[in-house]
Amino acid sequence: MRNYIIKRVILFFPVVLGVVTLVFLIIHLVPGDPVELMLGENAIDSDKEKLRRDLGLDQPIAEQYLRFITNTFRGDLGRSIHTQKPVLLLIIERFPATIVLTICAIFVSLILSIPLGILAAYKQYSLFDKASMFISLMGISIPNFWLGPLLIILFSIKLGWLPVSGRGGIGHIILPSITLGTSLSAILARMTRSSMIDSLKEEYVITARAKGLSENAVIIKHALSNAAIPVITILGLQSGALLSGAIITETIFSWPGIGRLTIQAINTRDYPLLQGCVLIISLSYVVVNLITDILYVYFDPRIKYE
Repeated sequence: MRNYIIKRVILFFPVVLGVVTLVFLIIHLVPGDPVELMLGENAIDSDKEKLRRDLGLDQPIAEQYLRFITNTFRGDLGRSIHTQKPVLLLIIERFPATIVLTICAIFVSLILSIPLGILAAYKQYSLFDKASMFISLMGISIPNFWLGPLLIILFSIKLGWLPVSGRGGIGHIILPSITLGTSLSAILARMTRSSMIDSLKEEYVITARAKGLSENAVIIKHALSNAAIPVITILGLQSGALLSGAIITETIFSWPGIGRLTIQAINTRDYPLLQGCVLIISLSYVVVNLITDILYVYFDPRIKYE
């Protein structure tokens, strides 16, 4: 088990280097002049040259890359052009809000999907099974930018139960969490059902029932624990996707997270801030995947013995 975790941690660092390199190439090699995008085509040449020097864009691409790599691993992501504050400081101020939103969205998805998937598998081909899978299909198909305004109209404007936007008490997090977690809950429900159907057919489940264990113990302790591996895989991959999905959700609900900060960076043409936001979101994918790999050890005994 220890060797497995060490191996995954060692592989983490070259992946991080690859992500940093990819972010640099995407930002620097896209068509167009970033200086003109930030200042506009009507800006005078002296202002363009000054900004290009300040950003280091007048240097060869190899020197820009080495400087970017060095500064990134030192925690220096540059300064925001719009606020003149360090980019890392701005991201640190906003990132906790995105983490809270993501955790709440995962919680919403789990409390909806796991019971639904278990019951659908236990009552396979029943009316409940067909109805739950139809609902999950709708959940996958509904985009965030449509579901969010719909929830605002229903629960905030029509019923007046919940606030429209912003970050405050518990009421402010409910609608964004549901909006962000709906598609994940639909995916997890279908995966839980599929995994549970396979687990319920295994011999260890038949043996557990033959020993006289209660049906709850058979389902939860034996079937669900062994069906958790593919569910954890999907949860880990989709948790990283929630960060990118949070860009839309945070914009709809004016949630002060890194997703909304990314949109603000685009609107203000803040090149260093946009680069930093994209980098942090990309690295979050890598960290979530590392955590998912480590969680495998606790749910799959075969990895422990290897």
